[in-house]
Amino acid sequence: MSQFYLSQRPRANKTIEGICEMAKIKGQVKWFNESKGFGFITPADGSKDVFVHFSAIQGNGFKTLAEGQNVEFEIQDGQKGPAAVNVVAI
Repeated sequence: MSQFYLSQRPRANKTIEGICEMAKIKGQVKWFNESKGFGFITPADGSKDVFVHFSAIQGNGFKTLAEGQNVEFEIQDGQKGPAAVNVVAI
């Protein structure tokens, strides 16, 4: 059995995560519960409603959304399915 040694630690493969942007999606807030800090957004393309957590809302101060408010967001897989991220009111 031959042995060999690496002079350097192998590098991990780099992802293109930082290079590729997720698609921006437009939608409308279906409902948002301020006291619980979450709600749902209905995408403009008619696809299934998307969960939104207050921590995904961009901006300063108290983070909330109003029913019927138009927003732009990205979708990311969450622990319980798709979730809105980088949510911005438009």
